Amino acid sequence: MQYTRLGKSDLLVSRICMGCMGFGDPLTGQHSWTLDETASRDIIRYGLEKGINFYDTAIAYQNGSSERYVGRALREMAKRDDVVLATKFLPRTPAQISEGISAKQAIARSLDQSLQNLGMDYIDLYIYHIWDYNTPVIEVLEALHAAVTAGKVRAIGISNCYAWQLAKANALAEREGLTAFVSMQSHYNLIMREDERELFGLCAEDDIAMTPYSALASGRLARKEGHTRRATEDDYARGKYDSTAEQDRLIIERVAELAERHQVSMTEISLAWLADKSHVTCRRGHKKRSRRWRGKRRKSSTEPGGNPVSGRNLPSHMF
Repeated sequence: MQYTRLGKSDLLVSRICMGCMGFGDPLTGQHSWTLDETASRDIIRYGLEKGINFYDTAIAYQNGSSERYVGRALREMAKRDDVVLATKFLPRTPAQISEGISAKQAIARSLDQSLQNLGMDYIDLYIYHIWDYNTPVIEVLEALHAAVTAGKVRAIGISNCYAWQLAKANALAEREGLTAFVSMQSHYNLIMREDERELFGLCAEDDIAMTPYSALASGRLARKEGHTRRATEDDYARGKYDSTAEQDRLIIERVAELAERHQVSMTEISLAWLADKSHVTCRRGHKKRSRRWRGKRRKSSTEPGGNPVSGRNLPSHMF
């Protein structure tokens, strides 16, 4: 496993991050296809054995049960100082706004609830999950700076925002002497490349780590097209990819072709393409152990620096 510094922070993370949205009670929350605690623990244990020290969850994942599963597993299977744990908070709800609850109060409450769910006394990377258009970003920054100062959070990241929003936030943080965002988590993979327009340039220029989600496009870049339970039940993933399915098929077929040629999995090809970008940490979701992990890993052009997908003519919707 390769390790890298996460942006300007002092967090040393594995180049592969385990995304934990697929862990949690399937009877609660947004998704019906998530894994129960036994299956989740098995995958977390395997990740630790393979050298993955970076785990990403959120209070929104299955009503906090993902945090509870991940927290219990890591407390029992790893030393706290050996893992880097990320979780996220959501914007204020309309009800909170109506009640006059400030951003600082809402973030403090969410943080304390996450710490309770995880069974830990600090979070390594606390991520602003979705931009809150009802709250001035300076209020969010002040709340996060207070959490860092209190020792409850080591570093902060942001997710699902535009380049101008990230630039504005970090400029404000610098001007006001507040903690700045060290990482950016956005939707990025071989068939979703919009962030190459502006966000990648900003992050490279300012040494902000990229931790993209949906690295395997909800499984589309991990296996040949077929029917699975998630494919039929995951409205969220279909909303992301169904409208461009025909254009995406060109890339997916190319990934399958390269995987067969090099005798590796489609997962390896897709993640190697991401890992070839020096400032990217691949955030990979896990529904089950992949063929790559079950078998002996082969050295091939899928290693960073040997990108077999580069230089292809890609559909215009990816840019």
